[in-house]
Amino acid sequence: MATTPLPPAGQATIPAVGNPGGGASEGLPPPPGTDMTGICFRDQLWLNTYPLDRNLVFDYFALSPFYDWSCNNEQLRARSIHPLDISHLSCVAPSRRKMTGTEYALSEVMEPNLFVIRKQKRDGPEKVSPMLTYYILDGSVYQAPQLSSVFAARIGRALYHISKAFNTAASKLEKIGYGICSPKNYRLFLVLLLQDSHSVQLRGI
Repeated sequence: MATTPLPPAGQATIPAVGNPGGGASEGLPPPPGTDMTGICFRDQLWLNTYPLDRNLVFDYFALSPFYDWSCNNEQLRARSIHPLDISHLSCVAPSRRKMTGTEYALSEVMEPNLFVIRKQKRDGPEKVSPMLTYYILDGSVYQAPQLSSVFAARIGRALYHISKAFNTAASKLEKIGYGICSPKNYRLFLVLLLQDSHSVQLRGI
């Protein structure tokens, strides 16, 4: 399958990462562990020129700073093969079984509004390990946060609201002259805490 046409250089929210052939410092992937979840890439000129569909979406994604020019997909592009051709990425043919390393795969498509691209490490014909996930929403490219980051944010928010509820209950107990740590007043403390449970806002956590 022939590769899709290369898009023209356009004005983007984040400048496109250059092809490594254009310079020694261009095309290098960000260091491992770099947080790029706060970056949004968009090239309006490209979007005005080409349709964003499953055949061209990879060429658009390759303009973004999220793209690693050393990936397996780029090797396919250099051989005039569509970069998302799964028969080549999975190394089905005996002559292509040595293809290993970083690659991108299109995992979900809802044309033309949503595309989900998964970055993965290939260690063999049928052995891949997921690394990161990116999504293109209405032409804007984002890096999806990792699950651990989501959990950390949710837990931090929950602890904040729970701490706030405890402080409110403790303040009410102090006003009426009761000690929180006294076993005698533990039930009263729980009652006051439940009365203020609306401040925890569990539905928003």
